[in-house]
Amino acid sequence: MKIERRKKCTANIGILAVGHYAYWPQFDGLLAKLNEKRNVFERKVKNHGVNVIGFGMIDRPEQAYAVLPKIKAADLDLLFIDMVTYATSSTFGIIARDIDAPIVLVALQPLAAMDYAKASIFIQLLNDDFCAVPEFTGVAIRMGKKAPEVIVGQLEGDAAADREIGNWCRIAMVLHDLRRARIGQMGHVLESMLDMQTDPTAVTAAFGCHVVQCEIEEVMRHFTALKPQDAAAENKKREILEFFDAPEPVSDPVTEKLTERDLDSAARAAVALERFIDAKRLDGLAYYYEAEEGSETRTLISSFIVGNSLLTAAGFPMCGEFDIKTCLAMLIMDRLDIGGSFAEFHPIDFNRDSILVGHDGPHHIGIADDKPVIRSLKKYHGKPGCGAGVEFKIKEGPLTILSIGVRADGKFKMVIAEGESIAGPVLPTGNTNTHGRFQPDIRTFLKRWVAEGPTHHFALGIGHKAKILKKIGGCLGIEAVIIKKEVKDQ
Repeated sequence: MKIERRKKCTANIGILAVGHYAYWPQFDGLLAKLNEKRNVFERKVKNHGVNVIGFGMIDRPEQAYAVLPKIKAADLDLLFIDMVTYATSSTFGIIARDIDAPIVLVALQPLAAMDYAKASIFIQLLNDDFCAVPEFTGVAIRMGKKAPEVIVGQLEGDAAADREIGNWCRIAMVLHDLRRARIGQMGHVLESMLDMQTDPTAVTAAFGCHVVQCEIEEVMRHFTALKPQDAAAENKKREILEFFDAPEPVSDPVTEKLTERDLDSAARAAVALERFIDAKRLDGLAYYYEAEEGSETRTLISSFIVGNSLLTAAGFPMCGEFDIKTCLAMLIMDRLDIGGSFAEFHPIDFNRDSILVGHDGPHHIGIADDKPVIRSLKKYHGKPGCGAGVEFKIKEGPLTILSIGVRADGKFKMVIAEGESIAGPVLPTGNTNTHGRFQPDIRTFLKRWVAEGPTHHFALGIGHKAKILKKIGGCLGIEAVIIKKEVKDQ
């Protein structure tokens, strides 16, 4: 079963072509050919489900000044500058100076190579997409800006260039939602976990999203309003039983077959969560709350896990232990369409040269390798309460992990690594776990990982996406490091 997204992923992407006015009277038909190239590129971008705002072509400084207010008003998440031929940097400098959105220079020439025996200046200009790129990047640096990213390739039939276009559209979707997201924070931090402390103002400054302070009573109102045999709760029960297996317990005495009581509480909590986040207009939630033993509030907060997993798979990251940094990491991975489970490191398997990665609580069941399992847990280890727990392994194959830590100066830092999810037995404990293998070996990798100062939690996704995540860090102005894979440390 695939869970439908709560919100469609999109982004506002601008496309501005640049050229040189001196060519038009010299080479009849060149301008029309260049506009055809621009149209081809616009169609490619639109195919990725984003909102494309075309600004036509500019070929002199006066036009750059004229189009600048329109670009600013478009609320862009990304601006592609289509280098359809050589263009002077006087046009680009005016745009680069005042635009805050990330800029990507696109140099996609029509021909793989010119037929040199039959070539002409016209043909050269039609394929001169890269010519002005060094001029543009140099001017950006002289203006105190970062050198724009560059896509280099062919206009048609170039799979590598098409992947880069798609990647940048996905990055724009991440930036789009980060800038507009309302991330809920409910309860309190675990005072014993010093790495969980996060300043909401710093979150807004770095990522753009707003942190919404929430109260457990706001969810409780919806929970208590659900009476026995309420239609919404009964429908949610059926959805849960269709989506999850509920096997007999295996080796862990803490687990038991899903009880009717835990199923009922999980279904009511899931419905209450959905109604709460709709009312608060949230895009993610980080929470931790204990409540008084035996209270209805304890029952509610202990029953979040199943609803958490359904919501996370629907593009709404739910993050336990009040870890808003990892909630943002999960949102980033989700918008890249690679999952984003709440995870940490568990015991090492020295025989397999792997480490178990997982957690209790919220998981992205969209990246499960099989039908996820739900078990009743008589206790939650290290936390108060009991209830239904979600258990699965992620798909075998490439994986990426992202932790967002905080440096000594208070700035955020993205710590990124790529590995493999490998086959192997996991614990039947009602928690998620997967064997993760990382290069060059598990001992060396773990030493390198912790040396970068990550939060002990991270988001876990499928595929190898470290380079894309690092680009996102660059767009946000956040330090991003990828753990190296080469030979062992001495």
